[in-house]
Amino acid sequence: MSQTSFLDEIQEINLAYLLLAQRLLGEDREVGMFRLKIDAEMADLLLALNARQLTQLARTNQLLCRLTSVSAEQLRQVTHNPRDQGLAGLHTSLLLAGETPESLPKHSKASSAKTSGSGGETQ
Repeated sequence: MSQTSFLDEIQEINLAYLLLAQRLLGEDREVGMFRLKIDAEMADLLLALNARQLTQLARTNQLLCRLTSVSAEQLRQVTHNPRDQGLAGLHTSLLLAGETPESLPKHSKASSAKTSGSGGETQ
């Protein structure tokens, strides 16, 4: 696969992620913040973006969405879960819900200002 193809796919994923984030936050802000693992300031910023800004942000060559700080062991527990299918979804939700926006690493004002102009990561 060519480098251009990878970049196109990254940009498509970014736009889909940003649109989903706005939809989640628009329908239920608190639940959206929880599911996206973002704080109120980031939620406000994402909701305020217009179509042009969303497209501009999506056009970065970096993925905006990312796996949360799930450890390899937690991921192994989710993917190799011997529980019956009825409990597997609940178990996965409990494992992945443990990380809150407050536990995510904070970026300094200088680093966030530096990356915001170049399509920095929105989590």
